[in-house]
Amino acid sequence: MVIVAIAFVVLILMGMPVAFAIGISGSLFFLQHPELPFTIPVQVTISQTQNFSLLAVPLFILAGNFLNKSGITEHLLELASVLTGRLKGGLAQVSIALAALIGGVSGSAIGDAAMQARMLGSELVKRGFTRGFSAGVMSFGAILTPIIPPGIGMILYGTIGQVSIGRLFAAGLFPAFLLWISLAAAIWIAAHRRGYGAERKVAPTVREVGRAFKGGIWALLFPVFLLLGLRMGVFTPSEIGSFAVIYAVFIGVLVYRQLKAKSFLEALTGGLSDVGSVMFLIALSAIFSYGIVLERVPEVVAGWILGATDNLQVVMVLVALFIIIVGFFIDATVLIIMLTPIFLPLVRDLGGDPVHFGIVFIVSATIGNFTPPVGAAMYAVCSIMKCPIGEYTRESVPLMLAVAIATLLLVFVPGLVLFVPNAIFG
Repeated sequence: MVIVAIAFVVLILMGMPVAFAIGISGSLFFLQHPELPFTIPVQVTISQTQNFSLLAVPLFILAGNFLNKSGITEHLLELASVLTGRLKGGLAQVSIALAALIGGVSGSAIGDAAMQARMLGSELVKRGFTRGFSAGVMSFGAILTPIIPPGIGMILYGTIGQVSIGRLFAAGLFPAFLLWISLAAAIWIAAHRRGYGAERKVAPTVREVGRAFKGGIWALLFPVFLLLGLRMGVFTPSEIGSFAVIYAVFIGVLVYRQLKAKSFLEALTGGLSDVGSVMFLIALSAIFSYGIVLERVPEVVAGWILGATDNLQVVMVLVALFIIIVGFFIDATVLIIMLTPIFLPLVRDLGGDPVHFGIVFIVSATIGNFTPPVGAAMYAVCSIMKCPIGEYTRESVPLMLAVAIATLLLVFVPGLVLFVPNAIFG
């Protein structure tokens, strides 16, 4: 597997699309083992696409595209302004609140970051925020997206690791709130030092609050309906993706009435593109995973780590650091697909809860989207806001520290992750 790993890194550095880099480097394993039939890569690729559990992935992606075209974003922006507009940091606080509210709608950290940059980026600069800090807020706020139901990363992790997706959905709620509070605190401290004011000068009236919640209630109920459907046994994790699509179309057509024929086709087109790229990546990853299992890589890695320590929390910190470092160069979706079979068995052997580890894993893997050298969300935001990467990196340090502190809390206090799924599912 050493040659396979080296080939993968070289292909990535050459700029090859990740799916092809995974498929080609994984195929080299079979050239090293001529005793294995070369029909296996074709077989495992096809069989991966026929995994019924993965049916939820394209359905939730499609639901996210429909919700984005439904007009729900404007209502959530108004709600975010009502909730946080009077805090120091003003529009930056509104942006983080919006990221929390809209995370369960789109399911894409990169998409959320880019959308916020287009909506609020120029307004932040006009209000006196530095361009680098504004870009950092737009980018790091999207770290909430993958752990708010129905995060695609949770579906992939749960499917690959045979972990309850319903429990994962529930487990992401409080960590998302914790990350929101951590980022809001970092913004408040920066605003206090730099003199950034509040967005609203007076408290909202009861009527304003009511109107804001009425406009955003359909988005807020979305994860609630998902969890209730799973808890009551109305849907399986695969079937609930169909409900999500129907719910999104219902909201767009009958409630907000902004999902017209043109926007409906745009949502279908965007969904088709997103589904194609994600599922192609999942299919080709089966070639890579076959070699990992056959070479007993999980056992080897577990032996190395256990040689240093057998303390569960220390192991989780080491794994999280490794994932963050690798995430500087590789997309979060790829990390979840490639590393779940390696690290999850190790955590299970040490008595760790797979749901707890899954949330820490997904948060750690997502951090790379916002950091140099290849953070996709970072480049999307900086491109839209015309912000130099160096300025972005320097100004984002307080936000990165806030995320690091929150992640350590999640590692060492499992109850922060597990008390909601335990309360709902037992």
